[in-house]
Amino acid sequence: MRVENPTCPGHHPSPVDESTIAPIVEQLCDSSLRWNGSRSPLSCRHVLPSRDVVIGLIEALRSVVFPGYFGTSELSAETMRFHVGATLDGVLRAMEEQVMRGFCFDCAERSPSCAQCRERAREATQTFLSRLPAVQHLLSTDAQAAYEGDPAASSPDEAIFCYPGVLAITSFRLAHELYALGVPLLPRIITEHAHSITGVDIHPGATIGENFFIDHATGVVIGETCVIGKQVRIYQGVTLGAKSFPLDDQGHPIKGIPRHPIVEDDVIIYSGATILGRVTIGKGSTIGGNVWLTHSVPPGSRVMTRSQDWLDLFAEGTGI
Repeated sequence: MRVENPTCPGHHPSPVDESTIAPIVEQLCDSSLRWNGSRSPLSCRHVLPSRDVVIGLIEALRSVVFPGYFGTSELSAETMRFHVGATLDGVLRAMEEQVMRGFCFDCAERSPSCAQCRERAREATQTFLSRLPAVQHLLSTDAQAAYEGDPAASSPDEAIFCYPGVLAITSFRLAHELYALGVPLLPRIITEHAHSITGVDIHPGATIGENFFIDHATGVVIGETCVIGKQVRIYQGVTLGAKSFPLDDQGHPIKGIPRHPIVEDDVIIYSGATILGRVTIGKGSTIGGNVWLTHSVPPGSRVMTRSQDWLDLFAEGTGI
């Protein structure tokens, strides 16, 4: 057996003894060496969701909630219904299969023939698709918020086409519906894909109201139990995270408890701000750049660093 590297010019292949490879293969495939608590796909053959298929489904759904913007661009009032219907027909079949795989992977029976998982997948997929009009409405308010919140935006269309924040929010809103239906794995595949291409990390478990805008996007982190109200605007580098992780008797983090901030309506959080813990940012508050905040603030608050306060006072005193 010979192993060649075709990408390396001038490389001279050398013979490889198969006896060298065989023990490595055995070790890599030995289930006893896998990390503790892992679920091997071999124990539930052919039911692990396909990351590529799931990402493709999200791209198809973007062309449904924003028809004419993504996917087929030459649509008329007559052809739009055909395009949306045909796309949803394909999404229904493929999404149901991926949702079923997620349920099976998390099921005690761990079998692709599990009738219960198939029925759950059918119901969850149909419910998910029925939620798309509501998701479309929320995304239309997000695109409008981007246009109104950024003087550089020429139209909501530009925000839909170009803004990474809108892309990240679109993925989040679709993933959140699957998360709310208890679908395993798929919501995180969706949001982590958006995270990898936009730099925006929104956990699908977060709750976010309408007219949400992330300006410049990169470096934003929004935790699983965050609750964000309406008309909220945040800038790059903002973290809405947990201050600590309560542990159980065995020293393991306790899952699912509220541990991230509540941000009420009409709040602005500027770049680099870090807000940690189950604190409440009152309605209409402004949180300045680079603020580190671990306590609640009442409605209408203005929280700045000392240097920002000094600069504001200087500007007021000099008229600049």
